[in-house]
Amino acid sequence: MGKKTAPGPLEKRFAAYIEGLAEAAGHADRNVPLKNYCMGLLLPGERKSVEPMAARLAPDRVRRMHQSLHHVVADAPWSDEALWDRCLDFVLPAMLRREPVVAWVVDDTGFPKKGHESVGVARQYCGQVGKQDNCRVAVSVSVTTEKASMPVAFRLYLPETWTQDRNRRKKTGIPNQIQFQTKTEIALEQIQRGAGGYRLWSGYQFSRGADENGIGLCDGRAKQRDGLEAR
Repeated sequence: MGKKTAPGPLEKRFAAYIEGLAEAAGHADRNVPLKNYCMGLLLPGERKSVEPMAARLAPDRVRRMHQSLHHVVADAPWSDEALWDRCLDFVLPAMLRREPVVAWVVDDTGFPKKGHESVGVARQYCGQVGKQDNCRVAVSVSVTTEKASMPVAFRLYLPETWTQDRNRRKKTGIPNQIQFQTKTEIALEQIQRGAGGYRLWSGYQFSRGADENGIGLCDGRAKQRDGLEAR
């Protein structure tokens, strides 16, 4: 048998990062399932939904692994904001030790999907394929250096076909307080909240982002420009 090698600095840093996320999830029962979920996302394989990840993680006990992963992502009451804060606490200091912030980026990101059950999925513009397609879209604000970037705010966009469909909302557990917002409105709200505690207007110019058609959040339109300046 080959001799086991001790984990190197990168492995130790990554283990500490994942451990921090597991701690941020709260209850000890979520610790191992969350680590397994992260591992499933990183393992090779095109599909990253719970069922195929469970088969890759535990081929001899797929059903039990599936239940564990599904519970932690669908039912367990952990805070996505707490996990996001832990990510920022770990990543941003490492980025800023190397070089300063050069820009803030407001963007939307499309995730192509084949099915119709995932929350927010619809036929809409998807930047990854450069056209209208079946996908989900998230709006983000990122801090950027010359060589690295990190989202400091990230939120799923829900088309009106979802927010106005009571049956879909009930089936997928969308809270009643979540109402329709355009991508521009989501981005302005993210900026208003300070995007993770950083002031976006400290000497930086807002550049072009993406709106509902993937064309431009801040391209000179009065409504969007006034919204930013008001904040």
